[in-house]
Amino acid sequence: MILAIDIGNTNIVLGCVEGKKTFFIERLSTDKAKTELEYAVSLKNVLEIYEIPVNQIEGGIISSVVPQVTELCRSAAEKVIKKPVKVVGPGVKTGLNIKLDDPATAGSDLVVVAVAALNEYTCPQIVIDMGTATTMSVLDQKGCFIGGVILPGLRTSLDALVSNAAQLSQTSLAAPKKVIGKNTLDCLRGGMIYGNAASIDGMIERMEEELGCKCTIVATGGLAQAVIPHCRHNIIIDEDLLLKGLQIIYEKNR
Repeated sequence: MILAIDIGNTNIVLGCVEGKKTFFIERLSTDKAKTELEYAVSLKNVLEIYEIPVNQIEGGIISSVVPQVTELCRSAAEKVIKKPVKVVGPGVKTGLNIKLDDPATAGSDLVVVAVAALNEYTCPQIVIDMGTATTMSVLDQKGCFIGGVILPGLRTSLDALVSNAAQLSQTSLAAPKKVIGKNTLDCLRGGMIYGNAASIDGMIERMEEELGCKCTIVATGGLAQAVIPHCRHNIIIDEDLLLKGLQIIYEKNR
């Protein structure tokens, strides 16, 4: 069993995985003000809640897009599990052929989900990760990571809109029954949910047109369940994709 941690701008996703089994997935808030000890306590509490014996964890691996938190979490995890914790980055084998202008600039989170998608699904693929940002990464017919797009995340868009519009207030991310809203809250919810779904559908169509073929579409991330069911394309939701990718990379670097 290994401890897998992904540090995002809003949340830290963590879980324990062994083979094809995921024991749990949890989210903690990403907080740059927290100390190493505070992260260690949070991690220890999560493991205790799920009754995971620390002595059964053989090691850990982290992917991160928040450099200020990466080392804090790595040290905290090592303090709790008392085993080495790897960090996805330069010098770590991923097995992914990255064909970008500068491969070193590929976010570790994008690399991890692409590695998992390549292992689980047929190519060509469009891999959607919905968090603080919505990213759509493309794997070509040979499984090479050839690029993608970055869009504002659903919650990010909502927060920005509400903070800049005096007569709008925060709302849940539940989809209204109809696209055409008849009150302010339904108009806001419809715009957020159906608008994001339409955006993803439109980008899929443009990407497939550019590739000249149909793709397997896979989605993951904390906000996928809110939006993807309202898309018109056949999209597989795989909530474990990130942890699967971290496990594959861990195995490649034993």
